Amino acid sequence: MEKTIRRLRKAQATIGLDLGDKRHTFYVLDTGGEIVNKGSMRNERNELAKLASAYPGALVVMEAGMHSPWTSRFLDSLGMGVVVANPRKTRTISQSERKSDERDALVLARLGRADRNLLSPIVHGSEETQHDLLQIKLRDSLVRARVALVNSVRFTLKSLGYRVSNPSSERFHKLVVEELPESVRALIAHSVASIAELTARIKALEISIARLASEKYPQTIYLQQINGVGPITSLYLVLKIENPQRFTRTRNIGAFVGLGPKRDQSGETDKELRISKCGDRYLRRLLVSAAQHILGPFGTESALRDYGLRLAQDGTAKAKKRAVVAVARKLAVLLLTLWKSRQPYEPFPTMA
Repeated sequence: MEKTIRRLRKAQATIGLDLGDKRHTFYVLDTGGEIVNKGSMRNERNELAKLASAYPGALVVMEAGMHSPWTSRFLDSLGMGVVVANPRKTRTISQSERKSDERDALVLARLGRADRNLLSPIVHGSEETQHDLLQIKLRDSLVRARVALVNSVRFTLKSLGYRVSNPSSERFHKLVVEELPESVRALIAHSVASIAELTARIKALEISIARLASEKYPQTIYLQQINGVGPITSLYLVLKIENPQRFTRTRNIGAFVGLGPKRDQSGETDKELRISKCGDRYLRRLLVSAAQHILGPFGTESALRDYGLRLAQDGTAKAKKRAVVAVARKLAVLLLTLWKSRQPYEPFPTMA
């Protein structure tokens, strides 16, 4: 009888797992919420497998982070229930006055045992999706490295009394050589060569991303019908969402990407707040960049552009910023609609 009870407790255990770069801390609670085990383990698959074999079918609760994608997939493959908590929603952990790895693991276990919805669970994509996303993220890392190098060269030249024209980052390494005397060119030669190398690598990645989008994810073609939305934006959106049917209402994607307003309602007070900035920061940045193109001098005529220009018509910086955010939010809804319907894009849709 005692063995049967122990097996039931293990099968229905809740494990709080605080993920670390080298070691994980864990707390195990039984069905009554009592601590039955605690400790730490190395950040290795065989260690996680030992925990899974000791508590088969248990619920494991962890916070989203660097190691949560592969860890959650691995534990799920071993038959464990897995909940990945949204760190923005677990203020009990992040704002604790007595924060520690052990306490974090215990709080995760207790929250998961009480009501996993309190953790606002997120679902990581598949391993294949993660690999495809890496190409886009690596390109972004190279772009940011190039911007840092270009700025470094600019500041160096200004300190010597030289100013360079303001070309695009792609052409900077070519133009800077043409506008400077030989003595100064020798001074910045290594940095300029690095910028040229980064530009070539970025271009190669962009070609690879465009090929990946067209060959493996043909649904991105429908999204690229909108001027200002290219392979990177369309592919990243598709990879982050994976299944468009997860949104029962297309307008919900605005909140998903953090472009929906926060809310502070109490009694008769209902304040108008700024956008929440939840969700994926890079996806939000891509949508805002596309919105800026739509409203810019190279944007083509469309109902979406007209809507944004009306919001920005008073010409103030605040109005322009609000217009960009509003267009980015509507753009996200439009992209999801095109993805679901797979219909031709109409710049000026007719009302039925």
